[in-house]
Amino acid sequence: MTMGDGISYFFRGFGLLKTKGLKRFILIPLAVNFVLFVSAFVYLYQQISVHIGWVHDNIPDWLSWLEFILLPLALLIIVLLFGLFFTTVANWLAAPFNGVLAERVEMHLKGEQPKQDSMTALVKAIPHTLKREWRKLVYFIPRMIGFFLIGWFFPIIGQAIWFAFIAWVLAIQYCDYAFDNNRYSFDYMRYILSDNKSACFGFGATVSIATSIPLLNLLVMPAAICGATIMWVEQLEHQSKEHSLSDSQSGT
Repeated sequence: MTMGDGISYFFRGFGLLKTKGLKRFILIPLAVNFVLFVSAFVYLYQQISVHIGWVHDNIPDWLSWLEFILLPLALLIIVLLFGLFFTTVANWLAAPFNGVLAERVEMHLKGEQPKQDSMTALVKAIPHTLKREWRKLVYFIPRMIGFFLIGWFFPIIGQAIWFAFIAWVLAIQYCDYAFDNNRYSFDYMRYILSDNKSACFGFGATVSIATSIPLLNLLVMPAAICGATIMWVEQLEHQSKEHSLSDSQSGT
């Protein structure tokens, strides 16, 4: 798959948001997103004002030209951190709904019927889903700290690396629901995604940019889940089964 394929899958996810039977799993996370967005946007506005004031107060007059470089970089860091924080908290709170949404999208795409009541499945999924989200954090946080420090001390190169990392994080975050629903481990999921780096970067980068756009970011999470599940059904599921088969054959 190409980077363009990854971008396309994200936008195709929007086309499923009005699908009958999926709305309840979209509206509840959407309400969570709205509350978080309002709170986070107020905080973001305050932080931008503080950082702009800090740059003005601490740069001497003879280095005032640096403001044209430092201010955009500072704003970019804040916006990216805002998007990452917003996405992380929203996904933790909405994780059980997200897993069931991915399951229902997969069934819709395959023409299958749910095997049990939606709310029953939701309640049963909560412990496992939160455990899986914790596994993601264990993977994300150490790398996040390292890449953030690189971005802080080496602004231009570091920002490009940071953006690529965030794209990878978001690809993992949203593709993992389908993998988890089909009982693939977190490590195996990363292995499959690493074989599709271009598509994952295109998908994650588009999600990252969309997350930083006010109002649009309210729809990003369900659209990304739908898009990632389409990618699973059309590409990743087949690859996962092929790798599993080849691994089992090589071990015999």
